[in-house]
Amino acid sequence: MSTATSVDGAGTPPACDAAHDATRTAELGSPYQSYVYAYPHKTAYRPLPERPTLRELWQGEPQDALSLYAHIPFCEVRCGFCNLFTRIGAPEGMTTAYLDALERQAGAVREALEPGARFATAAFGGGTPTFLTAVELERLCDIAELRMGASLTDIPLSVETSPSTATADRMAVLADRGATRVSIGVQSFVEAEARAAVRPQRRAEVEAALGHIRDAGIPTLNVDLIYGIDGQTERSLDASLDAALGWRPEELYLYPLYVRPGTGLGRRGPDGAGGPGSALGPSHAAGGSPHPEWDEQRLRLYRHGRDRLLAAGYRQASMRQFRRIDAPATGDDDYACQTDGMVGLGCGARSYTSRLHYSFGYAVAMPAIRSIIDAYVAAAEFGRAEVGRWMDTGEARRRHLLQSLLQADGMDLAEYRVRFGTDPREDFPAELARFEDRGWLAPPAAGGDRAGGTLRLTPEGLAHSDAIGPALFSPAVRSAMDSYEQR
Repeated sequence: MSTATSVDGAGTPPACDAAHDATRTAELGSPYQSYVYAYPHKTAYRPLPERPTLRELWQGEPQDALSLYAHIPFCEVRCGFCNLFTRIGAPEGMTTAYLDALERQAGAVREALEPGARFATAAFGGGTPTFLTAVELERLCDIAELRMGASLTDIPLSVETSPSTATADRMAVLADRGATRVSIGVQSFVEAEARAAVRPQRRAEVEAALGHIRDAGIPTLNVDLIYGIDGQTERSLDASLDAALGWRPEELYLYPLYVRPGTGLGRRGPDGAGGPGSALGPSHAAGGSPHPEWDEQRLRLYRHGRDRLLAAGYRQASMRQFRRIDAPATGDDDYACQTDGMVGLGCGARSYTSRLHYSFGYAVAMPAIRSIIDAYVAAAEFGRAEVGRWMDTGEARRRHLLQSLLQADGMDLAEYRVRFGTDPREDFPAELARFEDRGWLAPPAAGGDRAGGTLRLTPEGLAHSDAIGPALFSPAVRSAMDSYEQR
């Protein structure tokens, strides 16, 4: 699907549309409400009084195409915008103790699965998995393969890294153990912008890291960039895009900057960084955007970056993800996030069955994160789910719609009907009508074949993904998220 044109089919919106955007944003609330990468968010999870065993949770669940995720909660530094579950550094012996606990958990989880359970995809995230040494990365791969039974050389394996930890020896280990994709968080090649985002790095370090990834021969390189940084312009975004495109990455992600409570930028307050991006996080209020100038800047930069990448030979897969059209495939991936289960290892990982989403405790503040990591490392028993949220059919419908609709390819209506026996237009009439009224849903003639069918966002709908996602949250999930006590 080509997304090179805007709603009116004329490409990049003309300059006069900026005032229209500002007016519409005031009417609709911020287009940047929340990045929805999983539903429901962990702030909707609660302690499970029944503490169900993993064996009973996984009994009867489809296990022929599972996803394995291993979480490493360590980073050398914490960026100013980061609210991920991670701690800065690790005391001596901590990473070894963490891998020990990961291996104990893997043993308990594997015992709960059927003997024939198969993993179709795997990922190591964090934090920064490559905070581990090359030897420790070997051990992490051994845990995934020998303890969990995931054949890493036969399935897609994605690993996150950073400029300071993408060293030649680490990349060589990942390449040897079957990594098909390495994602590096550059955020900006402009050093002044990196400093403004409280991400200390030097351009030379970034270029060296990219060289190590390419030298290792890992098939897919993904580069993360951020837009909406204080003082950023189309020209400075172009400088980062030019630098990234010089490495011909197979994938490139464009992320809008968020400033959330509990993060380094969030603690600075309204005057911390001297611009609209420094104000405390986006509002969920429907009555309008709290930061219209910043919203307009981010939308403008998003459209500029999107059009640059489309013109450079990339296909848009979601609001954030762009993949080079001529990039080779990296193996079969028959995992479907809407329907297949996920097995998470590590104190920040989620696991999904059809009935329960579960994890460990969640926090943003460093003292609480350290406490959770310490408890995980000390744990001897991992056979029960401790924290999570039960999923009924209504929530499963919402999750299926949300995670499908936010992809550029949209949602296959026949698959939805087969799974739930209903039509999403009957299940979510008000939400879909609202999106259609705003020009966010493609009409049948533009590729949104409602009868046959695919339900698909327009290019402008994709631009507003971070408003569409939260609009699909159920009242119960929204209430649980609102009542979460920040830790």
